[in-house]
Amino acid sequence: MINTSVTLFWRTSILDRTKEWLRGHGYQVTHLDASGWATEEAMHRDMAAALCFPDYYGRNLDALNDCMRDVVSYEYGWLPEAAGLALVFTSYDTFATHCPRSAQILLDIMADHSRTASLFGQRLMCLVQSNDPQIRFQPVGAVPVSWNDAEWLDANRRVD
Repeated sequence: MINTSVTLFWRTSILDRTKEWLRGHGYQVTHLDASGWATEEAMHRDMAAALCFPDYYGRNLDALNDCMRDVVSYEYGWLPEAAGLALVFTSYDTFATHCPRSAQILLDIMADHSRTASLFGQRLMCLVQSNDPQIRFQPVGAVPVSWNDAEWLDANRRVD
């Protein structure tokens, strides 16, 4: 989170080490597999289940934004005793291919709520794994979506 609250990963081994470090330091790590997200509806279904959204969740991006505000307030989806919340999206390139606008907005929502959480001394981050080592996103929350330190250089995301 030094550079951005939304961080990209290509190699799952690096993501796995990061998740283990976070768990070891008391973070709640919530994993969402985006490989089946060919529609925005699929993303909403999985987000609602993973974060225990209420039954009245509207299953649209505005409603997601509202529910993430409640997550940051510990109303559901985030254990107050956790050192922070790490939302981990794997195979995000699938969602970005099928629903590019929604994929961008989802990351922007996560960045906005990460900033809000930090105002209250909380840590919310989004780790985004892509099977496309060249994937790019527009800035979220006016901050670039960057690669993790180990894969920051393009050369570190090439198959040997």
